[in-house]
Amino acid sequence: MGYVLRESSLPVLPAGAREIRVLHFSDLHLTPSRKKEIADIKSWVNLKPDLVISTGDFLAHMDAIPVVLGALDGLLNIPGLFVFGSNDYFAPKPKNPFSYLRKDHGKRIIGRDLPWRDLAEGLTRRGWKDINHSRVMIEVNGTKIEARGTDDAHLERDNYSQVAGEIDKAAHLAIGVTHAPYLRILEAMSKDNLDVIFAGHTHGGQVRLPWIGGSKALTTNCDLPNWRARGVTKEKNEPWLNVSAGMGTSPFARIRVASPPEASLITLEPAV
Repeated sequence: MGYVLRESSLPVLPAGAREIRVLHFSDLHLTPSRKKEIADIKSWVNLKPDLVISTGDFLAHMDAIPVVLGALDGLLNIPGLFVFGSNDYFAPKPKNPFSYLRKDHGKRIIGRDLPWRDLAEGLTRRGWKDINHSRVMIEVNGTKIEARGTDDAHLERDNYSQVAGEIDKAAHLAIGVTHAPYLRILEAMSKDNLDVIFAGHTHGGQVRLPWIGGSKALTTNCDLPNWRARGVTKEKNEPWLNVSAGMGTSPFARIRVASPPEASLITLEPAV
C-alpha cells in the first residue's frame, strides 16, 4: 500500500518571513520486514523539508532501531524534533481491535520493554532535538521557533507543567509537539498561546466509514473528538492542530480502511 502526502498551509509566521516546509510524520510502527514503508520513508528527503517533526511510535519490533535510523538517514541531516509514543517504550501485543470502540478505562496491554534510550541517542546524535518534556529554541529560514513537547499521554507519562509557561520573547513562532492529542494537553498548550500543535496516535481512526464529503472516523483512541482524527483543524481561538494519521499499524492489526498511510507537508507562511 502506498502513502498519501497530506499538504496544508498555515498563516502563522510574521510578515516578511520566509516560508518553512515542515514534514510531519507519526506512527511508523516499523519492523525489519516492512520494506515498502521503509522505501517510502527514505523518499521523503526528496520533499526538501526545512524542518522535520516526528510525533512518536517509531517502533513495533525489538530489532527495529537500526531499521528506523536507516530509513530516516537522509532526513537526519535536516533540523528535527521528536517525542515518543507508547510503542516506543513497549512492544505491541495482540488485543481485541473492537476494544478501541469501547470507553477507555485506562487499562493498557503492553509487551516487553523496548530499547527506546538507544533510539533517542541515535536521533539526538545526528542533531534532532528530543523534546519529551523539554523546551528548545531553533532557527529555521531566519525564523526563531520555540518548541515544547510532552511525553506520551496515552500511558499517562505526560506532565505539561514541566514545559508550561510564557513563550520566550525572542521567538517568532511557538509550537507544541505531543504523541497522543488528549484534550488536557491541547487545552494547556492553548492556554500558553502556542501557534501550532503537532500530534499523531489516532491512525486517522484506522477504520473509517464512507460519509458525506469523504469518510468518518469511528475513534481517535483518546478523548479528541472523532472529527479531528486527521489533518489540520482549528477550534475557536485555539492553536492550529495537525494530527498525522501515521504510516503504520500494529503488526497484529494491519488493516486500514479509508485511512491510508500518510505523511504531512505543512507550509508555514506569513499571516496576511
